[in-house]
Amino acid sequence: MPLLADKIRPLDGTGGGPLYRRLEDALRDALRDQVLKPNEALPAERDLAADLSVSRITLRKALDTLVNEGLLVRRHGAGTFVASRVEKQFAKLSSFSEDMAARGRTVRSEWLGRSSGAVTPDESLTLGLSPGTPVYRFNRIRFADDTPMAIEYSTIPGFGLDSEEGVGASLYAALEGTGNRPVRALQRLRAVLFNAEQAKLLGIDAGAPGLYIERRGFLTDGRVIEATQSWYRGDAYDFVAELDIRG
Repeated sequence: MPLLADKIRPLDGTGGGPLYRRLEDALRDALRDQVLKPNEALPAERDLAADLSVSRITLRKALDTLVNEGLLVRRHGAGTFVASRVEKQFAKLSSFSEDMAARGRTVRSEWLGRSSGAVTPDESLTLGLSPGTPVYRFNRIRFADDTPMAIEYSTIPGFGLDSEEGVGASLYAALEGTGNRPVRALQRLRAVLFNAEQAKLLGIDAGAPGLYIERRGFLTDGRVIEATQSWYRGDAYDFVAELDIRG
């Protein structure tokens, strides 16, 4: 098997800057040119540092940046792998947890807040609820293999859940547990640039491109059960829709 040093451009070229930055740039180019293939495992850090003739500290600094950018993923107990872009089918109504699990990714959430209260005027319009109706609100960062992938804000009518504490790893699993999982949804997508606060939460640069999605989920009787706003990293997702000529 060729050494990684033979696959990337030399680090002792004319480019300036610290060694870890030159290594980071060389690895980034190799990843984007697919010299390193999606889901390919990198050698153990000790072996990789020896291969590249750099210290483990230098190597770790370069790898940390690429993990934060979503180009590499660390899997506990397995090592570091080249990330594969997530292809999300618009035709299938599935949760983030289900999408990641189907790709063998480990999912977790970092909670920014969860609460209950009376519906706001904007929520009332979106959810079709009367003023004063109770709702639950859930704000979190979604991770796959410890890489922050999306920021998610969800509002659920009070009849949909027993309490805000009833939501664990998956909102849809909690809704399914109460018999209120949505059976269809309407989604709206647009390109955005992350502001400084959002970028800090996702560990990316302010102004980086992203995808903003509004989703309203419906029950079989037509009631709205979910209103979710999500900001997805543009460097990690491809959204795919199948089209045909039938109306």
